[in-house]
Amino acid sequence: MKALAQFVGKALEALVVFILSVMSILVFLNVVLRYGFNSSISVTEEVSRYMFIWLTFLAAVLAFSENRHVNVTILTDKLSPNRRNILGILTDSIMLYCCYLIVDGSWIQFQLNWANLAPISGLPQGITYLASVVAGTLIGLLLIARLISRITLLTKGEKA
Repeated sequence: MKALAQFVGKALEALVVFILSVMSILVFLNVVLRYGFNSSISVTEEVSRYMFIWLTFLAAVLAFSENRHVNVTILTDKLSPNRRNILGILTDSIMLYCCYLIVDGSWIQFQLNWANLAPISGLPQGITYLASVVAGTLIGLLLIARLISRITLLTKGEKA
């Protein structure tokens, strides 16, 4: 299971690097064409916007998986390990519910906007909402794994 998680993490990192590289190349090329040759590729603006949205959501998954988000631990540091674990279970459960709300709402928006096409590229605008469906699902899976780990620690009576 851990090997699968590491593989998915590395694949996400590679995808984020690829998206950032392509987005940078497209924007740089457009700037060079605009200022150097007084022309541009109009589709690059829309495509780079879509890529930026996907980059943001996939990077949020990576940050969550590596616990790189902002943590305020002023209260939890004063708790015993057992109570810290119980509080972790509570907060992870709330976050899992929030992931469900994000995935549910984004899926509805994805379906509603799939037929709406972007004016220049012709790409479905629902693609932007699909990014939050993917991110919410992946973060939800990470939360489920973390909840199972915390509950297992709590039932065994070990320190978190």
